[in-house]
Amino acid sequence: MDKVVASAREAVSDVGDGAVLAVGGFGLCGVPIALIDALLERGTSGLTTISNNCGVDDQALGVLLYAGRIRRTISSFVGGNKELARLYLSGELEVELTPQGTLAERLRAGGAGIPAFFTPTGVGTMVADGGIPVRYDADGNVVETSAPKETRVFGGQEYVLETALTADFGLVRAAVGDRHGNLVFHESAMNFNPLAGMAGRVTIAEVEELVEPGEIRPEHVHLPGVFVDRVVVVGTEGKKIERRTTRPRASAAPPAAGGEEATEENR
Repeated sequence: MDKVVASAREAVSDVGDGAVLAVGGFGLCGVPIALIDALLERGTSGLTTISNNCGVDDQALGVLLYAGRIRRTISSFVGGNKELARLYLSGELEVELTPQGTLAERLRAGGAGIPAFFTPTGVGTMVADGGIPVRYDADGNVVETSAPKETRVFGGQEYVLETALTADFGLVRAAVGDRHGNLVFHESAMNFNPLAGMAGRVTIAEVEELVEPGEIRPEHVHLPGVFVDRVVVVGTEGKKIERRTTRPRASAAPPAAGGEEATEENR
């Protein structure tokens, strides 16, 4: 079955207001930027996103945040996004904070059909005991907090129950894909992409290179086509680096100690 569609806009044409999205990527690595930009262009709003860090400022998912299109996010790290912090603390955005490994496993469990699992991560903290602010009001008062979670002891060690995550749509970016939807991710872009792809009821993949079925060796497939519903070719243009730190040339002045935020394209 040929799953290739003509454009990113066509690929997300049925993503409606209020949809839940599982989005691959980590920072700006492996983020499906073309699909996100297509959602921005369509005006889709009221979204719930499941992602590691919900973009950085005005890039990746950050463009949807700045436009007020995201209602709730389930994320692990939000400290690198000033707009997210502003929206959260002013009551304009609900935030469910989840430990990074737990977030990954919740997505994996959702894709595997496992409803819940026990983990030692978070035992003895607000992750298990509840009380993490989820929503503030406009005056900065907490109006909703996370609920306590079930804990049990196995083999003398305490564990906390975490529930699986699924999404209406999974949005991923791959280096290579074929017409049947088999995907290969490039190095660090493996991050949350296979998990988001598995957890989506409908998964849409933007790929840098399209090949014919059979060109990807079976053992090289990272996400099988059975999990992928649509493929759109986007090429390698427009890829950004979150922070670029380079070794100075002998004739150049030393770079800033913290590196520099990059806006150049990176292949």
